[in-house]
Amino acid sequence: MPRSEARVTTDRPTRYAKQLAAHMGRKIEATFSEETGCGTLVFGAGTATLEAQPDALLLTVEGERENLPGLEDVVGRHLVRFGARDELVIEWHRDNGETGLVHRNDDPEA
Repeated sequence: MPRSEARVTTDRPTRYAKQLAAHMGRKIEATFSEETGCGTLVFGAGTATLEAQPDALLLTVEGERENLPGLEDVVGRHLVRFGARDELVIEWHRDNGETGLVHRNDDPEA
């Protein structure tokens, strides 16, 4: 299955993964385990996995090639909003070498 990955440098990866799963869980199937530091988001168009590491949150989205931009967008957009104070940057890298989306908070009010 086509995939895209992002490594988001942060000193609070568990917090962001938990917050993202809780927020998305209002509309889709979403899980996160603080024990393992891993979670999943199940969309109609594909899935996302979250993996909290000591200094980063690893994100992976999988779906049909034409659905990758939409999956990157929804995961990246929400995470950037949650991490506005920490100025999180999410830069996606697709498995076929294509450039993925880049998310950063460009709002000077945040």
